[in-house]
Amino acid sequence: MNTPAHPPTDSPPKVKGKVRAGAVHVAAANATAASFAALTARLDYLTPADIEQVRLAYRFADEAHLGQLRNNGEPYITHPIAVAAQCADWRLDAQALMAALLHDAIEDCGVTKSELIERFGSAVAELVDGLTKLDRLHFNTREESQAESFRKMLLAMARDVRVILIKLADRSHNMRTLSDVPREKWGRIASETLEIYAPIAHRLGLNQTYRELQDLSFRHLRPWRYATLSKAVEKARSRRRDLIQRVQKEVEAAFAASGLQVRIAGREKSLYSIYRKMVDKHLSFAQVTDIYGFRVLVPEVIDCYTALGTLHQLYKPVPGKFKDHIAIAKVNGYQSLHTTLVGPSGVNVEFQVRTEPMHIVAESGVAAHWLYKEKAADGTSSDRLGAQWLQSLLDIQDETRDAAEFWDHVKVDLFPDAVYVFTPKSQIMALPRGATVVDFAYAIHSNVGDRTVAAKIGGELVPLRTELKNGDVIEIITAPVSAPNPSWLSFVRTGRARSKIRHHLKTMAHTESEELGGKLLTQALRSEGIEHLPDDSESQSGIWEKLLRFTGNKTRSELLADIGLGKRIANIVAKRLVNLLAEQGEKPNAVLLTRERYGTTGTPALTGLALDGSENASVQFAKCCRPIPGDAIVGYLGRGEGLLVHAENCPTAKKLQNKDSERFIQVEWADETVRPFETGISVTVTNGKGVLAKVASALAAAETDITHIDMGEEAAQDTAELRFVIAVRDLAHLEAALRSLNRSKSVIRAGRTRVAS
Repeated sequence: MNTPAHPPTDSPPKVKGKVRAGAVHVAAANATAASFAALTARLDYLTPADIEQVRLAYRFADEAHLGQLRNNGEPYITHPIAVAAQCADWRLDAQALMAALLHDAIEDCGVTKSELIERFGSAVAELVDGLTKLDRLHFNTREESQAESFRKMLLAMARDVRVILIKLADRSHNMRTLSDVPREKWGRIASETLEIYAPIAHRLGLNQTYRELQDLSFRHLRPWRYATLSKAVEKARSRRRDLIQRVQKEVEAAFAASGLQVRIAGREKSLYSIYRKMVDKHLSFAQVTDIYGFRVLVPEVIDCYTALGTLHQLYKPVPGKFKDHIAIAKVNGYQSLHTTLVGPSGVNVEFQVRTEPMHIVAESGVAAHWLYKEKAADGTSSDRLGAQWLQSLLDIQDETRDAAEFWDHVKVDLFPDAVYVFTPKSQIMALPRGATVVDFAYAIHSNVGDRTVAAKIGGELVPLRTELKNGDVIEIITAPVSAPNPSWLSFVRTGRARSKIRHHLKTMAHTESEELGGKLLTQALRSEGIEHLPDDSESQSGIWEKLLRFTGNKTRSELLADIGLGKRIANIVAKRLVNLLAEQGEKPNAVLLTRERYGTTGTPALTGLALDGSENASVQFAKCCRPIPGDAIVGYLGRGEGLLVHAENCPTAKKLQNKDSERFIQVEWADETVRPFETGISVTVTNGKGVLAKVASALAAAETDITHIDMGEEAAQDTAELRFVIAVRDLAHLEAALRSLNRSKSVIRAGRTRVAS
């Protein structure tokens, strides 16, 4: 899904100003729609005290919006009433209805949150605030404003699901009246609805709202296609009327004969879903066979399976078209039996079999929490439908402070086409289609995900990027020393896994950069004759405060990380630090200064930052030259990229030295390294069968690992050039590997290459 290029629009533009005499008849004509009477009939489930509270909210909203008109000329108050009416149909509580009536009061009428708290209580004010965009704050871009507004709304929704229910009711009414808005705004508003609000409705199980938003968006985005498809569906409806009636009679007779009490209702595929099926599967309208179907509603769960048996006795089922969403419900709470049968004249007919409570949930999702329970709760119950996803929003927020990144994580979870898998203890888990073993690990717990090293499916080891299938039994193998790999981001599918990995990598990278920065600053200070960095004592804290004011950093940790990333030059910071220390009477050590700059022999000292391969993300080895222990090396502090290590004779490094010499620092290899290093080799071989195997065998004999092979795309000749990237301990190890290769009869010559493969 692509993030829309425009910020959310809560309602069509309003026309504000006093109603003139010429418009009195318009106001009179709409008096009923604008009065509280339009809402009263729907509030019979509330207590008289609650109804009175809703009435007070209506009066306040009516006064606040006085003189404002909608684009169709109706008083603006008709919109909040319509939103509240939808919420009343979901049987939301009085607080939600009051918030629905007041949802535009802060944004459009200058009403403050504190005023709402005083009049209607903090709960109502929080709901209204969660629905209010952040237009009054200043953002650098429209996209940034949009992302921040959505983050605010989604987090408010995660804390109280009533926020999104009111929002969806608001958006539904705006879409129903979108034709009154100037046509140039249709595309933006409809796209936003289709790409954001409809998926959220689907994710929360509000299928009726989901289908309506899709169709209304389709109508305004593709008016010609919508009209054409509407006509085609109407014609098909006329042609198949006799067939549908025949099927219904036969099904009713079959159930009557079995003595099963059922309620049968026709079901027609929405226009947008027909359109999507035609586009996705490259079908003509005539090839879409499941436009019409039936819903069979039964009293009890066991009756669902009895009804299914009756249907399968009447018509032959289509193989592979049966789904049991009762035994394993969808992630948004949907439950039903689906089967496609071959009806009269060979026409496929889909049947959905469910109970009445299942039907309420299927149509209303999280709203069924109020619709189906006799005692309405405040919407914060932990067992509500969609609670797991809502909680995941809060988990993602804990690791992601950037609004755009938060939205990026959330939108991957908005399409819950799920696979159902099991833990070794037979606990069922639902994950998005395409989810991998790593997604499963993070779904269990973030600590399990961070420590994952391997996994088994059905008792067999599998790669971590393996996509999960329905029914997989997955066992995660962890290790205390393991940590997330950056490559995981290329295949994980869930927002939770993605945010946890990024958070861990950011934390790790910051820590490593801080450590490197500390080493570089210490090294630079020693060159100025100062042995150690100032400590955290009270006497030295003033020095750090002055230094941070000089660099513009907020904390010592941030300054050291910036030095490690190359955003600050250690030598410049060190010189400033020496001056600050001098102000407190600390002078450079002449002996240390001489030793660090010139060594004991009077020649320039060559001591630099020692590298042993444990530096991870803070130190990178250049792929243009691939230096290994034994090579003379130099270090380049890129701007925000950390330390990049080049071979001393690397052409790229020499160009950088001519252009940016102050960013080069002295580095050297540690006496003992902790891991192998990659380098490139080129092998010219006599072409023939099994040559690659012989070369690989020679490299294995020299105890080297092959990490990459490039065989080129040249036509077959007598000779061929193979380019490898291999992992070796040091220069001596590389030379041993080359000797092993040159001893092979198939190898003409083998040598090191400085060019990245």
